[in-house]
Amino acid sequence: MIHDQPGAVPFLKGHGTENDFVLLPDLDGRLELTPSLAAALCDRRAGIGADGVLRVVPSRLDPDGAPYADEARFFMDYRNADGSLAQMCGNGARVFARYLVTAGLTPSGALRIATRDGVKWAHVPPDGDVTVGMGPAVVAPGTVEVSVAGRSFDAVAVDVGNPHAVAFVDDLDDAGRLLDPPTVIPAAAFPEGVNVEFVVERGPAQVAFRVFERGVGETRSCGTGACAVLAAARQRPGADPSDRWTVDVPGGRLTLTVGADGDIAMTGPAVLVAEGEIRREWWEAHR
Repeated sequence: MIHDQPGAVPFLKGHGTENDFVLLPDLDGRLELTPSLAAALCDRRAGIGADGVLRVVPSRLDPDGAPYADEARFFMDYRNADGSLAQMCGNGARVFARYLVTAGLTPSGALRIATRDGVKWAHVPPDGDVTVGMGPAVVAPGTVEVSVAGRSFDAVAVDVGNPHAVAFVDDLDDAGRLLDPPTVIPAAAFPEGVNVEFVVERGPAQVAFRVFERGVGETRSCGTGACAVLAAARQRPGADPSDRWTVDVPGGRLTLTVGADGDIAMTGPAVLVAEGEIRREWWEAHR
């Protein structure tokens, strides 16, 4: 609910490798972003249209961000297109960081962002690509089974703060049209749902993938998915031992670097496309 804030609600639209977001500056911590409102904002026909919503709020003013207020001034309150909460969004974090600098809320260079997956570091140059520290990607032992378009593939489970199932395929078209969520067996392996990546090897230290994101559908890119794919690719027999990999997605290209501690840094575009206002009547009708 908007308390005593008069008039329309400002927003921006941005994307990272065409994974697109509605940004809601909420510097007073007054916006109540309900699941129904987030879903309505992301609706590509009746709303603004996006893969998710990024609410920009001071960490100290949000219950989920408050524990990190001493480390990061701003909290990235991220919601999937269906309105559900998500722990982390790599492409969203780059766009979030770019906004903080563009809006003059923090200088360019190094900064920290609070997320539901803890505090992430970012480096934002005055222009150009943004780098975000994504933390480690943990590959679980064994395999799960992913089924899509009448075909089944072995996959590995990877935790990047949110859950992923990574399947290597011969061709990206093997995933079919990806209109419905792939089936994952055993379902108990992912009680809160899972993001599923279909991956092909493109060359030394280079892979490409398509992704079905939980709560969204197929997207043009997924930052945490790229980290999961990298971790899965590097453990395959005969994998390139390089610490720097190129990851291609339908929406562009990401560069990922693995540090000596196993933490992954992801570099890619972060573009602010437009800004405007949401009519108050519409906001109130959809919350």
